[in-house]
Amino acid sequence: MTAAFASSPWPAPSAHRSDKGWRFAQQLEAPAGWCFDLRRNVSISPRQLIAAYLLLCSVSLLVAGGFWWHGVGLVVVFTGIELVAVGVAMLMVARHAGDRETVTLSGREVAVEQRVGPGVERVTFRAEWLRVEPAAEDGSLVELSGEGRSVRIGRHVRPELRVELARELRRALRLLRSTGDRVVVHEQQQ
Repeated sequence: MTAAFASSPWPAPSAHRSDKGWRFAQQLEAPAGWCFDLRRNVSISPRQLIAAYLLLCSVSLLVAGGFWWHGVGLVVVFTGIELVAVGVAMLMVARHAGDRETVTLSGREVAVEQRVGPGVERVTFRAEWLRVEPAAEDGSLVELSGEGRSVRIGRHVRPELRVELARELRRALRLLRSTGDRVVVHEQQQ
C-alpha cells in the first residue's frame, strides 16, 4: 500500500505578515489610529436563523396536520407549544448575534463601545491616563481604567488570547503616546 499526498486547498501561511504583527487591531487611515473590533463568534446569521425556524415550523405543522387528519388532535397542541418555545429561544439567540466590543484609539482619545442586545454603552478615556490590566488572574477579562472609571473588555475573545489582546492594546497605547499629536499609521518592523 502506498500513500499519496494531495496539495492543500488552503493557502500557505505567509512568512511576512502584512498586518505588522497585529492579531486584533486594524490600523485606521483617517483619522489615524487603531480599531479593535471584538465580535461574538456567530455561526448562523439572523436571516438564516429565521429560515431554519420557518422550515422547522412547516415540517412540524405538516406532521401535526397528519396526526390531526387521523383524529389525534392533541399533537397539534403540543406542536404549538414546541414551536413557541423554540421561537422564543431562537429570538434570544438572534437578539445577541450582533454583540460586540469596539475599542478605537485615535488621537488622544480611547473610545470603548459595548453592544449587548439592543443596548449600547460608550465610554471614552484620555490615552495618557489609560491603564490596561487583567481584571483578576490569567484568562480573565481585560480591564481598561483611568480617570476614575473602568470597563472590562474581551468577553468575545477566547480566555487564552486575552493576554495577547492586552499586549496589543498596550502596544497601541505606547505608539499613540510616543507620537504625541500625530499617529504613525505604518509601524516600523522591530
